[in-house]
Parts: sequence; C-alpha cells; structure tokens
Amino acid sequence: MTTLSEIERIALETVAHLPAPFGELAQAVVVQVEDWIPDHLIDPDEDRTAQRDEITGLYDGIPLTEKSTLDMPMGPDVVWLFRQPILMELADRDVTLAELVSHVTIHEFAHHFGWSDDDIAAIDRWWE
Repeated sequence: MTTLSEIERIALETVAHLPAPFGELAQAVVVQVEDWIPDHLIDPDEDRTAQRDEITGLYDGIPLTEKSTLDMPMGPDVVWLFRQPILMELADRDVTLAELVSHVTIHEFAHHFGWSDDDIAAIDRWWE
C-alpha cells in the first residue's frame, strides 16, 4: 500500500533535484500530502466529485511572478498532493509511482514559479 509519507518522500526528493535557480526558489514552499483535496480548496462553482477524483495536486499561494515585497503573507505557499487521485491516475497510466508523483510535483511547483497551465503544457506533453 502506498502511504502518504511515501508520496511525500518522492515529492521532496523531486524538489531536492530541481536545477538552479528553481531549487532555491522552491525551499520556501511547504509540500503537503493528503488522501483527498480538503474541502476549503474545492471550487464551489465546479463539480465537487470530479475535483475530489481528478485533482492530483494543487498549488496554493501567490506565484513568484506576482509577489511583492509589500505583500503580507498569510502563511507559506503550499504544494498539495492528493494520494487517492494519484493512485487512481496511476492505475490508468503506464508509469511508475515515482514518475507520476514527480510529474505532479513539478507541475505544481511550476505554478509557484509563475507558469500557467498552457506554459507547462507547451513543454510537458504528459497526456500523450
């Protein structure tokens, strides 16, 4: 059985191997692993069940490209990883757990660095 701590370990190893300058920029971000997306992160205007089943990770914070020295941080930026949706996606793909967790981790950290989903998709053709 894949545990929360195993997914966290893979994610932290992924972050530790990010190339400069991204590795340094990632150090202030907390990695949080849960079984499912917490209720406070669910978009009330979207299908709740679909979000719970399909969202494997989420960046919760202000992208570096939008931060200001005048901002009053309410807490650290967080990259969330959700174990159950990751395992559900893993069952549908021909990849290892480490490959999938690394992919989700890098995708969410890319949002921290200020990349949009379109920017990420331009270089990461994961769905193909």
